[in-house]
Amino acid sequence: MKTLVLGGTGFIGSYVVDRLLASGHEVRVFSRTPEQFRSPLAEVDYRLADFNDIPALEEALSGVDVVFHLISTTTPATSNQDQIFDIESNLVATVKLIQLIRDSGVRRLVYLSSGGTVYGIPEMLPIPEEHPLRPICSYGIVKVAVENYLHMFQQLHGLDYVVLRASNPYGERQGHYGVQGVIGTFLNKTLKGEELEIWGDGGVVRDFVYVKDLAALCVAAAESDKVGVYNGGSGRGHSIEEVRGYVEEAVGRKLLVIRRESRNFDVPKVVLDIKKASHAFNWRPTVDLATGIKITWDMMTNSAKLPTR
Repeated sequence: MKTLVLGGTGFIGSYVVDRLLASGHEVRVFSRTPEQFRSPLAEVDYRLADFNDIPALEEALSGVDVVFHLISTTTPATSNQDQIFDIESNLVATVKLIQLIRDSGVRRLVYLSSGGTVYGIPEMLPIPEEHPLRPICSYGIVKVAVENYLHMFQQLHGLDYVVLRASNPYGERQGHYGVQGVIGTFLNKTLKGEELEIWGDGGVVRDFVYVKDLAALCVAAAESDKVGVYNGGSGRGHSIEEVRGYVEEAVGRKLLVIRRESRNFDVPKVVLDIKKASHAFNWRPTVDLATGIKITWDMMTNSAKLPTR
């Protein structure tokens, strides 16, 4: 299988690349920048360009069987700051991509949506794929719009697609800039000796999935003949206070916490029902949260001890 991973030098994308290579697939990567945490892999065809560079994107699609779309220019925390930018850089750019895919002969697209934002405030837990979609941030609204365009292109043009509504991924190689995941942010602040920031009482509950488990789901979806929408998470909920406790267990000491006012875009509880994906792709998450946090912390501390170039 010849694959193109859009965003393949990013956090999730780099693990999708690893999984594809381990499964014997050919890999091409389209991304804006090289990987942050390791050197380029000799067996990967890298194409570095902006997502809105249509000629470069069209060239990258040539000869490809399956595309993984993992690019997003915003996060749930930043998308409401400039909704127009969110729409133009994510929705409009993705519709252009889908049009190119339709015309290029690519047979399949795996799109990473958001199980944490598209449902809005849930009516039931765990949340099934059939739950109403009522996002309360621009990030989720754009994800839903892309899903609808994919359905339209499937109906009109026969595009095979899989939407994976991922929960909150975490693990090694995650960015630590305060907007890309609470676990990575907590661990990085701990490594630097800084206080942890928690919004509200820490009771917000999220479904956290270890990045290698999510990458395995992405590849399993690409290798299958299934079409449609699937949740991708751990199927378990953990509060931010629980996450803090697991971080303290991993590092072996108590941590100083600063409390901030709760944020109105934070959905109180999100836990995904993953039975549909488990059945369709013969997939289950394998790493529990406490173990995943410990693995990530050990990697970060070992990397910090390495000499700089």
